[in-house]
Amino acid sequence: MAANMPNTYAGKILRVDLTTEQISKEPLREADLRKFIGGSGLGIKYLYDEVPPGTQWSDPENRLILATGPLGGTQVGGSGTFSVVTKGPLTDGAASSQANGFLGAFLKFSGFDGIVVHGAANRLVYLYVHDGTAEIRNASHLAGKNTWDTEALIKEELGKRKREMSVFGIGPAGENLVRFACIVGDEGHVAAHNGVGAVMGSKKLKAIAVARGKDNVLVKDRTKLNTLARELLEAVRARPGLNVYEWGTSMVYSGLHAAGGLPVKNYTTSIFPEHSKFMGDKIRNSFEIKWNPCWACHMHHCHIMKVTEGPYKGYVGEEPEYEQWASWGSLIGQTDPGAALMLANENDRLGMDTNEAGWVLSWVLECYEKNILTKEDTDGLEMSWGDAEAVKAMLGKIAWRQGFGDVLAEGVMRAARRVGGQAPYLAIHTMKGNTPRGHDHRAMWSMLFDTCVSDIGTDEGASATEPEIARLSAELGPFSPQYISLANAKGKPVRVFDDCLGTCWFNTMGLTGSLAELLKAATGWDFTREEAIEVGRRIVNLFRSFNIRHGHTAELECPSQRYASMPLDGPAVGKHILPVWAQMLRAYYEQSGWDAETGKPLPQTLQQLGLGHVVQHIW
Repeated sequence: MAANMPNTYAGKILRVDLTTEQISKEPLREADLRKFIGGSGLGIKYLYDEVPPGTQWSDPENRLILATGPLGGTQVGGSGTFSVVTKGPLTDGAASSQANGFLGAFLKFSGFDGIVVHGAANRLVYLYVHDGTAEIRNASHLAGKNTWDTEALIKEELGKRKREMSVFGIGPAGENLVRFACIVGDEGHVAAHNGVGAVMGSKKLKAIAVARGKDNVLVKDRTKLNTLARELLEAVRARPGLNVYEWGTSMVYSGLHAAGGLPVKNYTTSIFPEHSKFMGDKIRNSFEIKWNPCWACHMHHCHIMKVTEGPYKGYVGEEPEYEQWASWGSLIGQTDPGAALMLANENDRLGMDTNEAGWVLSWVLECYEKNILTKEDTDGLEMSWGDAEAVKAMLGKIAWRQGFGDVLAEGVMRAARRVGGQAPYLAIHTMKGNTPRGHDHRAMWSMLFDTCVSDIGTDEGASATEPEIARLSAELGPFSPQYISLANAKGKPVRVFDDCLGTCWFNTMGLTGSLAELLKAATGWDFTREEAIEVGRRIVNLFRSFNIRHGHTAELECPSQRYASMPLDGPAVGKHILPVWAQMLRAYYEQSGWDAETGKPLPQTLQQLGLGHVVQHIW
């Protein structure tokens, strides 16, 4: 730990210039840590300060920032989590994405709170972090390797066993600058959103390998921290409804179907009779499983799975999350869980965001069904609903930018515009260029709105399960414009603060008061829930200010025609968000302390949050 640094912080970041191959260590200031905490907060501070307007996502001067948080590497559940922040290729704005696993903890054990990468190498390289230092190594022998093989080969090369090192890298999709390429490590954990893997590929950085290290994470009050961590775990275990602790996120599948929130065949219907086949209790009783938890995690959430029947019998991969089951099940009209597991893992190995990839393929399948695309367009592949092998083949074409895959590698919005005609009317995306998570948001207005107004390339978590937001939902109803605006304005700072700590949201469930107490025990700061909300608001406003400087306007904060369409069947039939969109947008801006017309943070809002230097940049 650096001198005069609060307990639990290493007090240093690692700076890596890939152009000059210079590596240096830079001390952190306690004042900055208290304002931005870590993770996504620290990431946007560096991104805002160092990436000026006009910098393209693929420019060597773009930053790729990996940051853990003050709880990283402690006994708090899932504290191997880290954030990736950069300027992303789907929205041409900020990207922020979290991955679980071990890298966040191992980075702290190696003496660093984060890594800031800039420049671009003249050949494929990987970064090896160990013993309080780092080195850039040749990765030419890893060119074209998938993410799992890359991880295994680097560990073999460096003589490390499975849990002695964490490796996160890119697959062929990242190397080929697929706009929705992601970063994958620790056997299937993913920083997925807004093309962070493409940015890594543009820098010719194949992987970041972090040895476990020998440093300990010091905390101010270890007894108190461990007591609070146990209490939080028990609260998560006892939480009514979704039993993620025991069965993982797949247990939302049937519940979402019942509420109209399961995405089915590119929003052409909301009915998927086979939904129960994808529930965790069914799947785990059908497949062979081996528990594969993240750092300090007691939840029965992640497993290595082996398919035991059907055409993919014997296939072994990481247990898909709900969004993967949705992408490779209902969204593409595919009913075999074994095939869905195969597609989820093949997509991860290629290194692509499962959400954008699923929306791309479901759009292709509908276009093919309606003769907007033909076999000639799809390089001879017959793209029929539920055809897992055709989907697998097209995923490979996308990752390698071969044939029609080169068009699809641009993401749904750009591919649809390239095809033209009726194709754009079937495409599901925000007008900033990213797609939603794996739900039918037409039955989940808060998430639809959140996804469109978000400044990070995915939703910012306005559906966080804080009691205050739950009360608003009960009082006003989930389709109330007033609720949508309030929930987004109040909910985003909650989730954003969570993303700063280096912990997994499924281990905390957005319980901000508990997280503030954990931070207090770890650092010794007199930290309160109110300060946590202020930190969250500061980070939300800085992300927004970054995007405004880089050309985002209020006109982009809306959904595509199909994304905002009215469901024709299912529980949300007849619900239509567009008639109240302008009303909600204006109210959301006002409740956030932003200009009601432009969505720009008002000067007084920025001043109150300690961001006075930003005023001159956006006003």
